[in-house]
Amino acid sequence: MRDARSDVAEIRGAVHLCIDMQNIFAPDGLWATPWMERVLPTVVSVVARHAERTIFTRFITPQDPEDRPGQWQSYFRRWRQATRRHLPSSALELVPALARFVPPAAMIDKPAYSAFSNPGLASLLVEKNVGTVVISGAETDVCVLSTVLSAVDLGFRIVLVEDALCSSSDVGHDALMTMYRTRFHGQVDLVTAEELAEVWRE
Repeated sequence: MRDARSDVAEIRGAVHLCIDMQNIFAPDGLWATPWMERVLPTVVSVVARHAERTIFTRFITPQDPEDRPGQWQSYFRRWRQATRRHLPSSALELVPALARFVPPAAMIDKPAYSAFSNPGLASLLVEKNVGTVVISGAETDVCVLSTVLSAVDLGFRIVLVEDALCSSSDVGHDALMTMYRTRFHGQVDLVTAEELAEVWRE
């Protein structure tokens, strides 16, 4: 069971980090994430309330496998059709329902799972005196997970919008939600989008 909403402290001075809601992960995409369509209206509702404080991330694949270091080369040899040499550029764009918010929402590109693999993100958040990062997007057990752990290590408070997260793996999603609830007290809060609207004061 989740904690009572009264246990979630008020949110101020936050940024909404929306992870990898791109066409490649949409239902017809190469890496289709079936849940995306289901959570998209909820993600849109969060962005619509906080567009100026939203940063979208895009996972940008390499032109060729050799453009990435180490094991990423093996990964993209396996997924050669996901490299930019073979992938339509539109696949890496945000889904249309979210792209319309840019601007005022911002967008950053990243070469790896974590949003913080783009070093400019941490600098931007520090410059803006951001203490809390509200996270939505895809996938719960890959890029969201990596971003959460990076943000925790950097000292940010994390608020996960649990009904605005999606994965292609039910088992992976459920396991990670359990981990967030039981292993990260004081660093990670879980809220629904409805609860977020009540506790986020700009």
